[in-house]
Amino acid sequence: MKEPMGSENLHEPWDVLSDDTKNIHRAIVSLMEELEAVDWYGQRAEACTDEELRAVLVHNKNEEIEHAMMNLEWIRRKVPEFAQNIDTYLNTSGPITEVEKATKAGGGGGAEDEAPAAKSGGRHDGSLGIGSLKGSV
Repeated sequence: MKEPMGSENLHEPWDVLSDDTKNIHRAIVSLMEELEAVDWYGQRAEACTDEELRAVLVHNKNEEIEHAMMNLEWIRRKVPEFAQNIDTYLNTSGPITEVEKATKAGGGGGAEDEAPAAKSGGRHDGSLGIGSLKGSV
């Protein structure tokens, strides 16, 4: 069976992939599209000479960021490796390339040394702050 037109960048035949893999693929492609839209709107807003249009474009960019974070949160919930890496890297301080090393060593000056509430901005549930969506998937 040929893969649907909506996703042309699969590397394996559509009919041999599980529903979970197809859904994760959909979410990743959607995340990429939302991030691309953030970039496009950001560039358009910066180049725009009309203040009212610029405000509309910035509003649209921020909506795309919301959509991207919703996709990322769904991925975090479905793919343990994403969840683990999000826990390691997000809401930290210091050099990003040193976070993993400091975490594995049990400390090292980043936010990973802080109390859990400080590292997560006060959230204890490990979410990205998309509270109203919690439990809706």
